[in-house]
Amino acid sequence: MTDTASPAPPVATRSVAPHQLAWLRHELADWTSEGLLSEEQAARISTRYRSEHHARVSVGRVLLHLGAGFVGVGLIWLVAANLDELSPVARFTAVAVLWLAFLVGGESLAARHASPPIVGAARLLAALGFGALVFQAAQSLQVPAYEPRLVGLWAVGAFVHAYLTRAAAPFLVGVVTGVTWWFMQPLWDAQDGTAVVVLLGAGAVLTAALAVLHDGWIDGFAWTWRTVAGGMALAALFVAAIPGAAGDGLTWSPWLVVALGAAAAATIGAAVVRRGARILEPLGAAAVLLTATTLSLWTTGTDASTVDGADWAHAAISVAAYVVLAVALVALGTVRGHQALTWMAMVGLVVFTTFQGFAVFAPIVTGAWLFVVLGTLFLGTGFLFDRARRELVQALDATDRTSEGTGR
Repeated sequence: MTDTASPAPPVATRSVAPHQLAWLRHELADWTSEGLLSEEQAARISTRYRSEHHARVSVGRVLLHLGAGFVGVGLIWLVAANLDELSPVARFTAVAVLWLAFLVGGESLAARHASPPIVGAARLLAALGFGALVFQAAQSLQVPAYEPRLVGLWAVGAFVHAYLTRAAAPFLVGVVTGVTWWFMQPLWDAQDGTAVVVLLGAGAVLTAALAVLHDGWIDGFAWTWRTVAGGMALAALFVAAIPGAAGDGLTWSPWLVVALGAAAAATIGAAVVRRGARILEPLGAAAVLLTATTLSLWTTGTDASTVDGADWAHAAISVAAYVVLAVALVALGTVRGHQALTWMAMVGLVVFTTFQGFAVFAPIVTGAWLFVVLGTLFLGTGFLFDRARRELVQALDATDRTSEGTGR
């Protein structure tokens, strides 16, 4: 009696970036030539990965999502236009039917393993259609369409859809509407510059903690939350450094307290669930919040024709704080493999330094000398950026080699 080999189970493939796949194949060739792997083993490893390049730049994907976005916005516009030809109940029913059709249709397509771009477009339509449903319900109940809580309800619905299905399209709709509500609700009653700074800083803390909580759970969502955290941190210091942007000081409101409480709760949750160095991300964002709030409350002169010592000190500390934040984001982007953070930090530093140069230093350092000063500052910070990045990469490589040697 002879044993017959059972067929090998199908191997699930994973989509990776083209440069990652090229690197893997190069390494597999080296390992095969050194005898560490057989050709059969190398081929089996290589078949587990496929390039995602064409899917990402597919014209069909772009057109599907663009069309879904236009249809979704059109639905909301139709609601805002108040379809007088139909009764409120008929309008609400029509929008609800469309939303349910998009929702059920998208998930049915996903269950049947349809083309990912088509599934993504259907889910985007469902997320936008839920917004139309919220605004139509508010219109039927005589609630003003510009109420911030409507945007908040839209964000909640999009997030519920995203987390139940782990889908990117409704998650991005939830992020956009959630960030919009984050600022609209606290600033609904009173608007001042320092409140904007506090909201930006608290938002950076909250989203950084959410990124840490999502690491190893839903990595795609973690990437987005980390990007939002970096952008909010950069924006917080930028607004705080604008001369005279604080107004008459900070005006407290219940929603502002809720925002700070949510940021603190998320940070505590991240510290409990994700022990280790990851907690440095929300703690670093908290340091940005404190620094930005202090700079915003630091009153300096608003007359651009006269710049005194306080103006110089405020600008110098602002630039130093921004440089530290930019270097920290570059380090974080290197450690996490998050190139968007690195580019955000570099572009933000250039814009911030240029703005500070013309807003504060221009009355004293005029003409060509202003550009010489700014250029020198860019050269210095660029050298520090490159030096810090290289040393960090070398340290990470040394750590990886040490851990591999210990594992052996």
